[in-house]
Amino acid sequence: MLQQKRRDGFDGQKLISLPPIVYNKLHRGGLPVSRIFIKHIGYFPKAAHHFRERKKGCADNILIYCLRGKGWYMLGNKLHHVGPNQFIHIPATKQYLRYGADDEDPWTIYWVHYSGPEMKDFNVTLRISEKDGPQDIVFNEKAINIWQDMYQSLEMGYGTDNLMNANLALPHFVSTFLYPEKHSPAPANDTPDLVTDTALFMRAHIASKLTVEDFAARRQLSPSYFAEKFKKATGMSVIDYFIQLKIQKACQLLYDPSMKIKDVSNAVGYEDPYYFSRLFKKLMEISPEQYRTLRGKQR
Repeated sequence: MLQQKRRDGFDGQKLISLPPIVYNKLHRGGLPVSRIFIKHIGYFPKAAHHFRERKKGCADNILIYCLRGKGWYMLGNKLHHVGPNQFIHIPATKQYLRYGADDEDPWTIYWVHYSGPEMKDFNVTLRISEKDGPQDIVFNEKAINIWQDMYQSLEMGYGTDNLMNANLALPHFVSTFLYPEKHSPAPANDTPDLVTDTALFMRAHIASKLTVEDFAARRQLSPSYFAEKFKKATGMSVIDYFIQLKIQKACQLLYDPSMKIKDVSNAVGYEDPYYFSRLFKKLMEISPEQYRTLRGKQR
């Protein structure tokens, strides 16, 4: 059961780790995010050999929802087994922590790491305890819908609107597990607007070298007018937004240890891997190599 194999990358996985600079800028600008905010968010389907070890605990709260299959976690010296339609909600802790998928029937999980300036008080108020153990829950469709909304917002870039939407949705996501009887299915999404449409196009052409003129032409707008509307809606220039999506994609690709840095660089549209590495470090505050080394310890 307590296998030690570490598997990085699962078919169909989704994963975003937010760079610290994102929240630093928001706080410096005087914009509140919420009492809690997302640090890492992911979905691992049939995560065979998934294993994480945190010898000094974790500064974030970790919420893992097991949809199918089985897993386990050990906090301190106590072992817990996790099954389908159960969730674990581990508060920020300094205790030795490790968790992973069952060998024979690996779990499929939605998960979020989140933090905030007053996590101890937050956890005490909501009675989130290290002693809770796995908790049963009826299929939590609403949580999955909210998770998708949070993920899609962050996947579309780190503009102010996307960050605020994702992080204001986070307490709602958590509440579906704390108070499941009070929730019902979420409404469908609205039709994409200019920013959403452009971000979708950016993601579909993440390896391309596109200009403001290219993006504006799709909307049949002048480059200057398009750039002005985009920056007003997102708080950043079109090209800066595109770069952030490229780096976000690079983070996801770096999760695959078989990809070389130069291949990741090419995959997001940078022929010069040294330029890519400098740009990556500027945004993520660590190099691609350091990110690859450390990111396994951050799940």
